[in-house]
Amino acid sequence: MRVAILGCGYVGLELGRQLTAAGHDAVGVRRSEQGVEAIESAGFAGVRADVTDADALAAVPDADAVVFAASSGGRGAAAAREVYVEGLETAIDHFCGREDPPDRFVYSSSTGVYGDHDGDWVDEETPVEPTTEKTEVLAEAERIAVERPAESGVDGTVARYAGLYGPDRYRLARYVEGPVTEGYLNMVHRDDAAGAVRYLLDSDLAHGEVVNVVDDEPVSKWAFADWLAEQCGEPEPPKRTVEDRLAEEDLSETVERRLRTSKRVSNGRLRGLDYEFAFPTYREGYRAAVDAYLADADGAA
Repeated sequence: MRVAILGCGYVGLELGRQLTAAGHDAVGVRRSEQGVEAIESAGFAGVRADVTDADALAAVPDADAVVFAASSGGRGAAAAREVYVEGLETAIDHFCGREDPPDRFVYSSSTGVYGDHDGDWVDEETPVEPTTEKTEVLAEAERIAVERPAESGVDGTVARYAGLYGPDRYRLARYVEGPVTEGYLNMVHRDDAAGAVRYLLDSDLAHGEVVNVVDDEPVSKWAFADWLAEQCGEPEPPKRTVEDRLAEEDLSETVERRLRTSKRVSNGRLRGLDYEFAFPTYREGYRAAVDAYLADADGAA
């Protein structure tokens, strides 16, 4: 199987490594030369192309599956629309319009599309209720990713990621030092974010479906911070309620809505497809980061 990974960044690089290790042919696509070098350093082929440019995508070879993992770089709703809607449409039309189109198109989305559920559980059957302009764009992109490939006889799948963490993205200081604002964390380790997509492609599952890619245990930020501090041999960090945070800082409307958004995301569908997590919870996923923290503390003593 040849898989083209468009926007081959943090998760895409790991996906390419896993596909290559499983005997598949991965091709990563980035718009910068530096990005292509990172792909090649990860051990698979890289192509320089902008995913929003159909002419540039002509340089990408035919593939059995295409994974759209491009990022808007943390910018606002306008930039998100340019990548997640316009870029996605361009990529779908380009690859699905080829003489030898892919069998599968996978789009990576975010559990942010659920909006606020006051801490209640949500799953793939829960209606999405985006609370920001950016998550409204993501919800629109999900619909496009399922419906538009189907017009060409290609199966579309949405991998809806929870908060990503892993190498270079543990952010221990944020929780160990605090202050920590209340709410729930829905997380997935980078290796499982990539592993779930690799599994779906390898086992040919979830055609035309949305699948939450999140670990087994959503956790309150306060409980997580206390656990992490205890593991690192540090005192419990200071904590704030959402109202405390709003009173302390002049926050934008977007940030305020994000702070008031609380939910717990179920991975029942992914588990039901028999995917086995490398890091089922944050306890296993943060082990390497905690060990590194303790080693640094010993070295500084």
